[in-house]
Amino acid sequence: MANSFDQKRIRWSNRILRAALISSVGILILITAPQSAQAQDYTVLYNFSGFADGGNPYGGVILDGQGNSYGTTVAGGATGDGIVFKIDSAGAETVLHSFAGGSDGRSPLGSLVLDGKGHLYGTTYYGGPDDSGTVFEVNSVTGAEKVLYSFTGGSDGKWPLGIFRDPQGNLYGGTQIGGSHFAGVIYKLSPSGQQTVLYNFTGVNGDGANPQAALISDNTGNLYGTTFSGGGTGCGSGCGTVFKLSKNGTETVLYSFKGGSDGADPFSALIRDASGNLYGDTYVGGDDACPAGGCGIVYKIDSAGNETILHRFTGGSDGGTPYLATLVRDSQGNLYGTTSLGGDLTCSPPVGCGTVFKISPTGVETVLHRFAEIDGINPYSGVVRDSKGDLYGTTYTGGASNQGVVFEITH
Repeated sequence: MANSFDQKRIRWSNRILRAALISSVGILILITAPQSAQAQDYTVLYNFSGFADGGNPYGGVILDGQGNSYGTTVAGGATGDGIVFKIDSAGAETVLHSFAGGSDGRSPLGSLVLDGKGHLYGTTYYGGPDDSGTVFEVNSVTGAEKVLYSFTGGSDGKWPLGIFRDPQGNLYGGTQIGGSHFAGVIYKLSPSGQQTVLYNFTGVNGDGANPQAALISDNTGNLYGTTFSGGGTGCGSGCGTVFKLSKNGTETVLYSFKGGSDGADPFSALIRDASGNLYGDTYVGGDDACPAGGCGIVYKIDSAGNETILHRFTGGSDGGTPYLATLVRDSQGNLYGTTSLGGDLTCSPPVGCGTVFKISPTGVETVLHRFAEIDGINPYSGVVRDSKGDLYGTTYTGGASNQGVVFEITH
């Protein structure tokens, strides 16, 4: 399994590296031509410099009730190992914590979770005594950090990215590798820091492998997520899965991607509507005319495991290759997200710098913003939406110092 994962990771890394290099210099098909609604109300709230204030926000932001945004950067800070930041409604930044790169962790890649007492929770991809990643807590007022758990890289998993918190204060997440089959695990972390492995992925016999995104839960405690490998024989080591994990640790693969028109490599987390339908996107697959195996799709999986393709990205003006772009859904059923490439193809030609998009319940895509270098490049994560319907997110690079930005779109 380690060999097949390495091949998949190389394939994934090469796609990201290609984008970064260019930037720095039963299926129901609902396909419609993209509408253009280039937002004139796009605002860069903060430009990262790459120094003490952080650089390269990999994950997105979360909001509190006072209009503050919180997130992480993978670089910058006191030692260059990333930070936890706060941006207020006026665009002023506060560095809450600079990772030292040792026992307190380094390279926080995922988004944060905020509890009702002002504590932020997240993960670092590396760091800890075994350099296998950590789960941490940061006080949003004082900036005090506490490491809740350090992964050993063995049976407990290695390389966490993203967490979910239940009302009792338990944290749930996945690790890309580690576990009994070296294909990743799903774990639970109690408020006291006790870790329990809930499931070991195998990557064989149709099972998924290598979860990367955060999990979600239904009102009965079942967990839902994605793996970007496993599930079948396509894509070298499988094209990824959508799965359900019951409270007793029983896993059900709800859908296995085949790597063609139905998509491949679901890196992002899921969202769920009141009827139990799941929504997400894939990094590649979809339109065969798009280079490198397709430019990704937006999909819906119903409770019976049937996939509906809501949009296939072409890599052109409509965008392409959504990466960690977890969707957000409004009360009318419209979906909002980002693509890491495509959009304005004069920006980092010929692949573009990414988009923010809206997709209606009938599959009509509207591009809300096309990035153009000075206002950001490569939004790796998705957007969040406030009570007024305004959208907030980050770009990995671009902006005044080419170290990424925090942005707002009002509409």
